[in-house]
Amino acid sequence: MTTRSGRLGVGIIGAGRVGPVLGAALAGAGHAIVGISAVSESSRDRAGAMLPNVPILDIPELIERSELVILAVPGAELETLVTGLAATGAWQPGQLVMHTAPQYGYSVLAAATAAGAIPLAVHPAMVFTGTSLDLVRLRESYCAVTAPTPVLPIGQALVVEMGAEPVVIDEADRATYAEAVETATSFSAAIVAQALGLLAGLGIESPGAVIAPLVRSSVETALAAASPATIDLSSLSHGVDEEDLS
Repeated sequence: MTTRSGRLGVGIIGAGRVGPVLGAALAGAGHAIVGISAVSESSRDRAGAMLPNVPILDIPELIERSELVILAVPGAELETLVTGLAATGAWQPGQLVMHTAPQYGYSVLAAATAAGAIPLAVHPAMVFTGTSLDLVRLRESYCAVTAPTPVLPIGQALVVEMGAEPVVIDEADRATYAEAVETATSFSAAIVAQALGLLAGLGIESPGAVIAPLVRSSVETALAAASPATIDLSSLSHGVDEEDLS
């Protein structure tokens, strides 16, 4: 199914925080969202909010209708899902199959590739809320793209259409990339939570409002000072005179 030249019929497997947002971004670029899979009530509500009038379909029917299938599922479930669908003959020759797990490249889609599908690994390097706010954040974000060389431009083009900036990550480097993403997100969340707890213990009613400017400015300063070699953390100001898958 194609809306006009170059536009794709897109099916989304997974209605967590990521899939509906990417679907909405591609819809904004003129692609047709032909369906989304959603099981729980919360995922159906999320799909309805982000993709109104898009039908909720069973996975086999969704794949049959789609020229691009987005697998927005947890990485731990990805290979089993792809292999199981291959066993039923679901994948179609020439069909684009894109997953969003940071830790895997395109080799995890081998079962779909063997059926003639075109594999793409595209991970948006951002934290999703599953709301329209993410569409704004996506336009300020990068997406890691991993794909066989002949089809790499397809993955890059899809990222640009979603409003983000593509960065190519080699297949062999996806694990390191995923480690970097996990380090940044989990460490940041833990440190902020600890700081909030300390301020709350002082009786401050809105600790988040107090440290939000500090956190933002600290991260921005660290990013601005970063180099491929090293970053001298002792040079960063902390606000005193001594001057970062349903």
